Amino acid sequence: MSVVQLANGSVPIAARRAAKRDGVFLGALVVFGLVAIASAIGPWIAPYDATELYVGPVNGPSSLAHPFGTDDVGRDILSRVLVGGAASVFAPIAVVLLSTIAGLGLALAAAWFGGWVSGGIARLVDVIFAIPGIVIAVLAVAVFGKGLLAPVVALSIAYIPIVARLTRTAASRELGKPYMAALQVQGVSSLAMCFRHLVPAIVPVVAAQTAVGFGYAMLDLSAISYLGLGQQPPAPDWGSMIAAGQAGILAGAPEQSVYPAILVVVTVLAVGIIGARVTTWAEEKER
Repeated sequence: MSVVQLANGSVPIAARRAAKRDGVFLGALVVFGLVAIASAIGPWIAPYDATELYVGPVNGPSSLAHPFGTDDVGRDILSRVLVGGAASVFAPIAVVLLSTIAGLGLALAAAWFGGWVSGGIARLVDVIFAIPGIVIAVLAVAVFGKGLLAPVVALSIAYIPIVARLTRTAASRELGKPYMAALQVQGVSSLAMCFRHLVPAIVPVVAAQTAVGFGYAMLDLSAISYLGLGQQPPAPDWGSMIAAGQAGILAGAPEQSVYPAILVVVTVLAVGIIGARVTTWAEEKER
């Protein structure tokens, strides 16, 4: 630490900024962790059956018996939010896992083999990338029927190009570094170079993209459910609850739409903050 830095206070200011960023990041982790845990155990901690009718008054306000109120057929909104969290949170996780595995495989193959393999993969990725993910999902629902499976598979395919492009760039950059050439000279096998050295080196890039992809997947799946093409009644999820609660807004009972909408926004924001911080770490690592 130099005398100049101490004199102008740049080090303490930088330290405070870093601490603030880390505090926001940890807060986002806590928020997402709580949402994920509540969604995982929702069916067991829900105070009522999420599909049972008239457990309370129609469009009832918040109360001790029903903290989030009741919907237009007397179902407990808190119970439906908790149970619906499983589909709303874990379906996007499935999307990012499937797309990341497939995109990572294609990117590694393109970066490793180059030539016609890289060209063919690039053309395939361009074709998929040209079609919006939500359009692919709606087409899949039209062909295979309503429910979560078709949109999850369709969005997984639609997100592959994003993962593949970013990962291929990172993998190509890593393969061009001197230590990779040194490993080849030492006779290290291709598999060992790939899985012991290349993949760990690009994990930060993949992790950052996974976090960002989760937010997009959650918004897309919520939109699909909002349109009535995703999770089907009486099973709840946050997107379908927002749609079903629109009539309640006009009737002066907005709870059914407001609470799931808040959870979607808060969850996406939390994951976005996590993704931004992981991206910063990845960039710092590259320097």
